[in-house]
Amino acid sequence: MELGVYAAYAPDTLIFSAPTFTLPGNRISTNDCKNKNMKPLDLDFVRSNFPAFSEPSLQGWSFFENAGGSYACRQVIDRLNNYYRKTKVQPYHPFPASEQAGREMDEALANLAAYLNVAEDEIDLGPSTSQNTYVLAQAFRSIMQAGDEIVVTNQDHEANSGVWRRLADSGIVVREWRIDPETGYLDPADLDGLLNDKTRLLTFPHCSNIIAQVNPVAEIAAKAHSVGASVVVDGVSYAGHGFPDVDALGADVYLFSLYKTYGPHQGLMVIRKQTREALAYQGHFFNQGFAHKRLVPAGPDHAQIAAAGGVIEYFDAVHEFHFGTQDNPAVRNQNIHNLFQAQEQTLMSPLLDYIKNRKNLRLLGPESPGQRAPTIAMLCDGDAVSIARKLSTHGVMAAGGHFYSYRLFEGLGLDPEAGALRVSFVHYTSPEDIEKLIKALDAVLT
Repeated sequence: MELGVYAAYAPDTLIFSAPTFTLPGNRISTNDCKNKNMKPLDLDFVRSNFPAFSEPSLQGWSFFENAGGSYACRQVIDRLNNYYRKTKVQPYHPFPASEQAGREMDEALANLAAYLNVAEDEIDLGPSTSQNTYVLAQAFRSIMQAGDEIVVTNQDHEANSGVWRRLADSGIVVREWRIDPETGYLDPADLDGLLNDKTRLLTFPHCSNIIAQVNPVAEIAAKAHSVGASVVVDGVSYAGHGFPDVDALGADVYLFSLYKTYGPHQGLMVIRKQTREALAYQGHFFNQGFAHKRLVPAGPDHAQIAAAGGVIEYFDAVHEFHFGTQDNPAVRNQNIHNLFQAQEQTLMSPLLDYIKNRKNLRLLGPESPGQRAPTIAMLCDGDAVSIARKLSTHGVMAAGGHFYSYRLFEGLGLDPEAGALRVSFVHYTSPEDIEKLIKALDAVLT
């Protein structure tokens, strides 16, 4: 690998070659992913990798606001601490501390790209997914003309909706792919009446942060590509439950937040090479030759990029413990993805059954654990924020509100200001946490 991807990068370099396969809900297929006899996730091992579970101030608390930001794994914390202690200098200069800083950044990007099954020069890290999406929209605006069309949804977080809708100010036609007003689901068949030869872009979430149904990305992307449109997927609410194989999904752009995937507060943006080269340059004019500067106008947070490599270090540790050695990082990713989701679906079952059997709760999204992410939003009697506050007196960390999905609530005929109670968890959540949550809900909803 060439040193200094932010300073001088060979854009055609590929880090690895891997067989393609997809995730549940799309096509699956690789003989290398042999999970039929997969052993269950070892919760003690997993939690040993998260300092939060041994932090005295957090003892007695069950964390159910993971959709807002997960705990950071120790590998990320260690790398961040190490960077600030030893290499907090401008990287890529010709002295040892600077060279080491650059190597750590390069390693992080290479390993993230390998897990996502894309090339290293196809990913960027920026301050947040909201910021990345804003810059991305400006890059698309510059190559579009008045009368061109884009399709957005009302299922999205506002970060992947508002920035695209504002392009109407430039004469671009914005069309809305609307949710079913009863279920909140998006029906891919509805796209047949929205996509046409003027469509330049379709943007939608991998799954909503409220409805949590997993949308069939590969199927939707194929529809958009059939009319020549680019596809932008917001994966923020999905990636914390297992990194996707971006190549298999067929997305031209895939975005998510590392701080919701056990990492530092950075947004990761995959932009496939053909799309990246077509977009208008957003950085300083003299940096146009550097792939990682095209769509990140400000200098990156060097320490956090280096620390992001800790996410993959954690994933590798989980894989080694549960599956043993596997040289292909994309296959390791798929194994971990399946492991995490199996654990989460097991945890979801009793909670979804409980909600279904309570007359004063209405679940938003699918009732089946196999059709959703474990981001559970509920309508309940009373103010959602107040109920979340009451849950905290029982040692449960949860939240209430519209969670930036304002348009989704409107599309369901609900009051966004009243919002919903949301409890969200990931693979490190324990069965005891779920039991504690159910008991707490019983206490505050009676």
